[in-house]
Amino acid sequence: MTSAGALRSPLEAELVGRLLDRPPTTARLPVGLLTREGKAAELRRLQARKAMDAAYEAELVLGLAEDTPDTLDPPPGHPGAKKGSWAPDAELPGVSAFFTSELATVLNCGRGTAAHLAHRAWTYRESLPATWAALAAGGLDEARAKVLAEVLQHTCPAVARAIEARLLPAATHLSTGRLRVRALALLLECDADAVDKRRKDARRQADVRSYPSHREGMSALAADLPTPVSAECLDGVDQLAAMRTADGDPRPIGELRAAVLADLIRRPWDTSRTPVTAQLTITAALDALAGRTDQPGEVNGQPITAAHLRELLTRLGALALQTPEGGTVTLAVTDADGRLRATATPEQLARLARRGCPTHPEQNCGCPVLDRPAPTAAYTPTAAQHAFLTTRDRVCRFPTCGQRAGWTDRDHVIPHAAGGATDCANLCCLCRSHHRLKTHARGWRFVLDDDGTLHVTTPSGVTRTTRPPGLRPPEPPAAASTPPAVAIPDDDLPPF
Repeated sequence: MTSAGALRSPLEAELVGRLLDRPPTTARLPVGLLTREGKAAELRRLQARKAMDAAYEAELVLGLAEDTPDTLDPPPGHPGAKKGSWAPDAELPGVSAFFTSELATVLNCGRGTAAHLAHRAWTYRESLPATWAALAAGGLDEARAKVLAEVLQHTCPAVARAIEARLLPAATHLSTGRLRVRALALLLECDADAVDKRRKDARRQADVRSYPSHREGMSALAADLPTPVSAECLDGVDQLAAMRTADGDPRPIGELRAAVLADLIRRPWDTSRTPVTAQLTITAALDALAGRTDQPGEVNGQPITAAHLRELLTRLGALALQTPEGGTVTLAVTDADGRLRATATPEQLARLARRGCPTHPEQNCGCPVLDRPAPTAAYTPTAAQHAFLTTRDRVCRFPTCGQRAGWTDRDHVIPHAAGGATDCANLCCLCRSHHRLKTHARGWRFVLDDDGTLHVTTPSGVTRTTRPPGLRPPEPPAAASTPPAVAIPDDDLPPF
């Protein structure tokens, strides 16, 4: 597949380059001078421009996809060929499996968001050309175009276009909800198998997620379930919460529902089954634990207040740096900028304190006794390196990826086979998908700084930088001060 950019003339290349170098601009009217009717008219014009931009975005996405054919991927049977549940689904026919990661990096969004955008663009072109044209003309807003693409993406292009022809003339007169209902009804009438495929696809993409809540110190736990199962679970939780209320529990019903759900998952009363131990990664400054500062901490990467942190650690028996039953305590030693210097358990610290400097055992010298784990000649990182990297990185370090470190590989940024050392300065955490991308996708560049800062550059030349979560961002450059005015001597004044 030949990129269109390779066929342009030098003059065209120069013109396109100048246009791309221009900062983005948009025409704006002075809002204060607009009447009420004028503001409403301008909002409608703005909506039309958004639709046009969405159509243009789809065209750009498809163009970038054409520059990334699947002929660049490892062939079947190759160690890097996609296989199993770790491999991402091919989003577009004939397009590299690594394309969505590049698109996510370019747009600075998650891979799931990029995959939906790419598939929607493909659906516009292959199955809904009239919808795409209406979007490009500003006659159909993006929200309604998305509804048509989401409902009709699994049916064949002929059926999709037939349904599109029946819905498009009245689409702007329907709410997005009503448009979705009508599209689904027509799809059931014309292609019931496509509806079943949508359900199977939805089940395949189901997952359980935890993300920060807008309520202080709380997180939301969400699961994608078939609608009947979800309704059954909610009703069961509601009934159990009502039973607690009837037993005299004074807490609000919402709090009781949340407590019931947590108990059903954790089963604290059930000792007949093999126990499941959850892993919490708690990050806190010593001053916060001692109550000398209100610096917030983290639990599994989500911020909590210092008071909440002390309460949690008290419950775990870790405030006095005691290892809780079934858990571990790892101390991270950082410099003033948050750069990780070393990790150790309380027991290791106690041994180091007793032993002191092995070179000057009788002196109070300044020799370091705790530092970053030493490199190893082996390919596999040592246990000390593993602990250091887990503490430093906490998640997959690929831009926009948040996979927890427990599900990641410890990857050599400079490959071990190419002379890269098994050293923490050359290792970082990457989830299996992004580890595979770094190893087998062509045109990508990964650079790791000594402090753990990772720079990732896509084949299209976009660079994103990720820093270890504990590393403080660099100070912004100081604003350039206006140089003092210099008096011009009288003899330098121009003649009049």
